[in-house]
Amino acid sequence: MMPDEAAAVLSNPADLPDAQAASFVPDIAARARLYGEPILQMPSDLFIPPDALEIFLDAFEGPLDLLLYLIRRQNFNILDIPMAQVTLQYLKYVDQIRLHNLELAAEYLLMAAMLIEIKSRMLLPQRHLELDADVGDPRAELVRRLLDYEQIKVAAYALNAVPQLERDFTRPQLFVEQSNIPTWPEVDAADLQRAWLDVIKRSKLTQHHRISRQELSVREHMSSILRQLQSSRFVEFGDLFAGQGGVPIVVVHFVAMLELAKETLIEITQAEPFAPIYVRLAYSPV
Repeated sequence: MMPDEAAAVLSNPADLPDAQAASFVPDIAARARLYGEPILQMPSDLFIPPDALEIFLDAFEGPLDLLLYLIRRQNFNILDIPMAQVTLQYLKYVDQIRLHNLELAAEYLLMAAMLIEIKSRMLLPQRHLELDADVGDPRAELVRRLLDYEQIKVAAYALNAVPQLERDFTRPQLFVEQSNIPTWPEVDAADLQRAWLDVIKRSKLTQHHRISRQELSVREHMSSILRQLQSSRFVEFGDLFAGQGGVPIVVVHFVAMLELAKETLIEITQAEPFAPIYVRLAYSPV
């Protein structure tokens, strides 16, 4: 066969007769091999090899889990286990495991040996000495282990039913824009002092030549300030002292304002440094 003819055959081996096509299958033309048979072309759809898919109806976490399942499924009394039936069913399952995973079957085989030993001890006739010694049930240790395992398994299911973070629920998160939060600058004591000195300076412009004794009440001035603030949302610091008369009245009025601020009945605010100071009623949530 000429080289050109061989190349043509390699590109399309179906053109040869069936006998020649079966005998002429070079390795360079095979895409893959399945059970020793060459695959010449890529599958046109999804290809699943035989024995590639297995379905396990029951999954167990260990020999005790399997043994407990066999007992509970047939409603056997766990304190009086029929060892012959349970051992037979257990060995059938172990045979299936040995066909697929020999390493996993080792732990199950150990339990199978223990079941066979218990079954054998129950079948052996007891001697007179053993009857007098009142030998215990060979199944006692196995029953104890099964009861402990079942108790732990029930507790594990109960713990798993408790809602868990990031599995059953998530914590809500709220993002607040900083620009939406009002910021009020704190009033400096020096600014309040300068405002007070300015009020004192203006109050000295009014001079009285008649000296008389005057009784002033801080509580009355506190009530007067509250009445004045109820009619206005904000009152400028200097306007709060308008029409108060001489220095004694202004001093008492200022002390009344400080008492109201101390009792958190009014708020003294300032928008920015060196800005006018305003007085308002304190906010009280309903």
